[in-house]
Amino acid sequence: MDDLLADFLTETHEGLTALDSALVRLERTPDDHPTLSEVFRLVHTIKGTCGFLGLSRLEAVAHAAENVLGRYRDGTLPVTPAGITVILAALDRIKAIVAGLEATGSEPTGEDAPLITALDEAAEGRAAAPAAAT
Repeated sequence: MDDLLADFLTETHEGLTALDSALVRLERTPDDHPTLSEVFRLVHTIKGTCGFLGLSRLEAVAHAAENVLGRYRDGTLPVTPAGITVILAALDRIKAIVAGLEATGSEPTGEDAPLITALDEAAEGRAAAPAAAT
């Protein structure tokens, strides 16, 4: 594993840990704008670094989650329990992809279209139950 990927994994683990606690806070207080900004920034950072490293699967999931969070942050969509649930599903998927990346040094294959569709629907204000992980 090269140094750049190792650094990415270290930083991503730190970001995911911070995301876990920030999402719990956001779930309890959906109008907490500083926490919402923190969650958005963490997902945005993961997405941006994935793009730089060519990790297209991880980037696609993070991008779809970022779209939902951006709508929340901008106030064009209220934070809802269903929306938080789909964001948590995206976080779980990101963790699974990162674990596979860490184990093998390459991005694992998988089907993310149902989750990305659920995230896209959430960004449109139509949050549904997230798809199961694959």
